[in-house]
Amino acid sequence: MTWFMAFRNIWRNKKNSVIIIVLISVITAIFFIGNSILNRSNQGLKQSFIENLTGDIVIEKVNDISMNLFGINTPVIDEFFTIPALPAYDTVMELVKQIPGISHTTGQVSGQAVLDLHGSRQPVLICGIDGGEYFDLFPGIVLEEGDFLKTGVPGAMMTKAMADQIEKSRGTRPGIGDLVLLTTAYSWGVKIREVPLVGIYSYTNPGQLMDQIVLLDAQDARILSAIQVASAEVEVSDDALGLLDDDIDDLFGEGDDSELFAEEESFSINYLEQYLSAETETESVDVSGGDWNFILIKLQNNTSVNRVIRELNKQLSAYGVMAVGWRTAAGLSAILALLVQTLFNAGIVLISIACIIAIINILLIAVFRRTREIGTLRAIGASDGYIRSLILCENTVLSFAAGIVGVVMGIVLISVINDMHIVIRNDLIASVLGGSEINLDVSFGISVTSLFVAVVLGFLASLYPVQMAVKIDPIIAVRQG
Repeated sequence: MTWFMAFRNIWRNKKNSVIIIVLISVITAIFFIGNSILNRSNQGLKQSFIENLTGDIVIEKVNDISMNLFGINTPVIDEFFTIPALPAYDTVMELVKQIPGISHTTGQVSGQAVLDLHGSRQPVLICGIDGGEYFDLFPGIVLEEGDFLKTGVPGAMMTKAMADQIEKSRGTRPGIGDLVLLTTAYSWGVKIREVPLVGIYSYTNPGQLMDQIVLLDAQDARILSAIQVASAEVEVSDDALGLLDDDIDDLFGEGDDSELFAEEESFSINYLEQYLSAETETESVDVSGGDWNFILIKLQNNTSVNRVIRELNKQLSAYGVMAVGWRTAAGLSAILALLVQTLFNAGIVLISIACIIAIINILLIAVFRRTREIGTLRAIGASDGYIRSLILCENTVLSFAAGIVGVVMGIVLISVINDMHIVIRNDLIASVLGGSEINLDVSFGISVTSLFVAVVLGFLASLYPVQMAVKIDPIIAVRQG
């Protein structure tokens, strides 16, 4: 009976019903289209970075500042930041490989340098890699010319976009075997390495800055990044330590040489050769790491990223390292996409508030026009709960219908946008949207969420008018009628 009355009242108040449906459907359509664009952007960015550059998870040294693969996520102080080396690399790697769900792992040395080839000088980003592991991790890297880097073999690979740019500016295309000069500068000096170009590659759906990356063998990358590879702890003999207790004058004074040459007959060339060739015995050698900046991890299909990150951080916190997701490791472009989505939905909330206020005014007018009807219902025994349910049913029907209209409008507009094949010329916007051409998908999840948003809008807008309706005095209402 309540639903029958609700549909009857909607039909009797067609004008107000249409206004409410239009308001809610427009907001629902904006929400649907906007989140479809942003969802496509997020998925495109995620696929691009995971398959090309970051993997699913990155392990880095614990730092007070959020850090990505090539610096930090705070541009204001980025130029003063040096990427720290990863402590206890070997131990951490062993622990990582024991975590279930991990498919591939590899280390990376990151840095920045100036590339000089055929007279063209340009800043580049360096990825120092182990070629035997790196390319198994990233199926999005496509070889265009030459060969992939191999483990322990010096060489560099540049992107096809970089090779095309050099050819366009200098008139000579980089060829396999050309010597690539890489230079890094520090406050205390300059590092220069010259390595052969072994390959030219491309990324599938490259993100921002990917075309500026040079893949380099790990050892040359360490030298350019001024990374200390390993350290050894050597036990010093008691005789050597005893020198610290001697008088400083005795070390350089005129001493008695009689003891030094007391057995001079035993001193010979053979004795000297044996002495110089003798191996220095050490108690132990502790390789503490420090020769990589990051560990990149690829997970098996259907493995929860958040679960693995939590498990890794639980086990690795004692070593001064931590695991982060792909978005943090990717840097500003990925974080910007999340920020844009957050700001967009914040804007939707503001628009929705304005819409709710407008709907409240419409419903209040409708309630006042139905004073006699509501008073009569109350006079014949209708409870407050019945009045509330009647008005809420009416607005739920209107909101649901408006949600369906809004989703249909969104689907139609998305189809029109896809058919237009809009190409994005700006690299930053293209990287944020996950591709150079706008191609949106219709998501079932976003459709359901949009319907939910429409119903919630109608419900919130009904709360105050419902309270006004139940306060109507039946005697006064009948007299006014």
